[in-house]
Amino acid sequence: MASHVETRGGPLSAEHRFFMISAWVMAAVIVAGFSTNLVLGRSSFAMPPIFHVHAFVFFGWLVLYLTQTSLIAGGNVALHRRLGWLTLGWVPAMVVLGTAMTITSVRRFGGPPFFDANEFLFQNIVGIFVFAGMVGAAIVMRRRTDWHRRLMYCAMASITGPGLGRILPMPLFIPWAWWVVQGVAGLFMVVAMILDRRRTGRIHPAWLWGIGIFFGSQIVCDLVAYSPWGLSITHDVLGPSNSRTDLHAHFPHG
Repeated sequence: MASHVETRGGPLSAEHRFFMISAWVMAAVIVAGFSTNLVLGRSSFAMPPIFHVHAFVFFGWLVLYLTQTSLIAGGNVALHRRLGWLTLGWVPAMVVLGTAMTITSVRRFGGPPFFDANEFLFQNIVGIFVFAGMVGAAIVMRRRTDWHRRLMYCAMASITGPGLGRILPMPLFIPWAWWVVQGVAGLFMVVAMILDRRRTGRIHPAWLWGIGIFFGSQIVCDLVAYSPWGLSITHDVLGPSNSRTDLHAHFPHG
């Protein structure tokens, strides 16, 4: 998340404040979602170790992103650059744990009850790679700070789904629950793009890339997940403990 920062005046400072405030809003959504689940008794700490390691790493990313946006808004570029290199190890760890957690969830529970197991399996795994790809692109373009911060913002918005899914009344959205959650997550990008255009008078191409990759990957994933090949892979991931006659329970909406 390292970057060089322009030293222009007021408009840029307002832009930095926008990214910082947006980071806190997205973080609040994620924290509220998981906290709500705990308060309502829908989740607990009595889970296998991988769940706790996953939570530590993903919430660690949240803290890192908040710290980085706050450092830039406060003008502390030097520390921002140094902390930014943590992403080179942190994001790969998120990819590994996100993939492992998705497979574990599908095998143990069939995934969340308002998603089809095949949809959840493909969308979740590809989604974490999309997140990592956008972060990687942002790091490569760190000297072009206009691209850097927008791509990083899109990456962060792309992983707000788990928090949103714990706040929204998901059973009401079946069979379109996945698309509702991702649509709301995508609104973070759309709103930012609109506000950016009002401030600068144009739509920055980074928004179009971020939004296009985010929703484009969703469409491709659904096409693959509901194909014979995707269903076959999901059956294999579910494993022998799930008999063929019971597998329809994991695909109630497809």
